[in-house]
Amino acid sequence: MPELPDIVVYVESLERRIVGRTLEQVRLNSPFVLRTAVPPLADVVGKRILAVRRIGKRIVLVVEGGLFVVLHLMIAGRLRWIEAGGKPPATALATFHFANGTLAFTEAGTRKRASLHIVRGDDAVAAFDMGGLEVLDAGPDAFRKRLLLENHTLKRALTDPRLFSGIGNAYSDEILHRAGLSPIAQTHKLDPGDVLRLYASARSVLTEWTRRLREEAGSEFPTKVTAFRPQMAVHGRFGQPCPDCGAPVQRIVYAENETNYCARCQTGGTILADRALSRLLKSSWPRSIDELG
Repeated sequence: MPELPDIVVYVESLERRIVGRTLEQVRLNSPFVLRTAVPPLADVVGKRILAVRRIGKRIVLVVEGGLFVVLHLMIAGRLRWIEAGGKPPATALATFHFANGTLAFTEAGTRKRASLHIVRGDDAVAAFDMGGLEVLDAGPDAFRKRLLLENHTLKRALTDPRLFSGIGNAYSDEILHRAGLSPIAQTHKLDPGDVLRLYASARSVLTEWTRRLREEAGSEFPTKVTAFRPQMAVHGRFGQPCPDCGAPVQRIVYAENETNYCARCQTGGTILADRALSRLLKSSWPRSIDELG
């Protein structure tokens, strides 16, 4: 799922292309992507785009007349920009046509989770804000209060949109690795130094990756939006060497996601139990990174 750095770069790229432009036509190729009926989709046609915003992991097009187009990419949704005269992909869920080009809303795979909402009024669009703290706008005290609001594992806390805005599976792995903290450490058991280190790590990781993705896209529309990047320290790098200590990156698999971490850098050498593999291997499950050698 595209997270804060990717969404920020999408927003900036859209601002340069569509703000001040009139939305001339909207074509809905998949009726399931539109999750609202009132106001009708036709109400945004013929109106100017006033701004582009981010709410968590959602992208919001602010349309004149108090209307908002809210796009949620979910896991496999992506945006593509086709210059005027180009042909949008036939697989696009929806296309938004402007004089200078077309914005195509696509989704890979068969599990259609991406969504499009048309809403009217500030209250209606505010309902999409789940209340997560914007880490890059917050001081250390606000971060600490939010982190300690509930007792969760660090992985769960960072990815909870009610607690923190825009952080998902990929960047939470990177944040925890940089902070040297276990993904299953309990928030209420952290000492003040741990909290400050996590705060600094979250800010540095999100800032660094936003800059990297911005530089990668340059003046072009971003096309390489993915949760798996070779420059990442641990996310998506199971079995590969940790860039800090060289130990193989470990993982915990659950449902459709996995947590990647370095046992030597984050858990004192302990390999965290993966439920499925632990049951399969039983007594053969390695307890420490040294047992893998």
